[in-house]
Amino acid sequence: MLYVILDSSASYLSVGIADEHQLIDYVCYEAWQNQSEKMIPELENLLKKNNYQPKDISDVIVGIGPGSYTGIRIALTTAKIICLSLKANLYTVSSLQILKEKDNKTICLMDARSGRSYFAVYEGSKCIEVDQIKTNEEVLSFIKDHPDYSIKGELSYLGMPDNVGNTLLEAYSLKDCLHKEDNPLATKPVYMRG
Repeated sequence: MLYVILDSSASYLSVGIADEHQLIDYVCYEAWQNQSEKMIPELENLLKKNNYQPKDISDVIVGIGPGSYTGIRIALTTAKIICLSLKANLYTVSSLQILKEKDNKTICLMDARSGRSYFAVYEGSKCIEVDQIKTNEEVLSFIKDHPDYSIKGELSYLGMPDNVGNTLLEAYSLKDCLHKEDNPLATKPVYMRG
């Protein structure tokens, strides 16, 4: 059983492989506007480097948003192609949830542009505040009111240092509670408008 984990919902490209016990290998780096060109080659490199073949892939975990309109579509389209061609299972996860920090209460954020943020709060697999759009002022107020919560995401738009963490490890940690898509080709990305 080999899992492929994909996310390109923000400016980072994240591609990983895992078995039923652990995350085996991954790449994660800033690749804004280059994700579509790099996702498949990075996956091919990971498979080759770790002595796997595409036919070994049984499951795909993909971040389906919210986030960048194009970025979400890149990862989801790649996941659909893998599932269709290899008859693999597709599991979807919130791109905000995989920003969480293990089992800590985590404020998960992405820039939604125009003075707004994609916002959620997760604690492990538990959702405390559902994925939504808030103004940046509301987000900063929430952060101030919850000083004991971790804050994760590409945060420079809020004047804070980025703190993305390992989204692939977080996605993998959720594998047993993720939604399996009955029809991968019909799976839709999550776009939010505020």
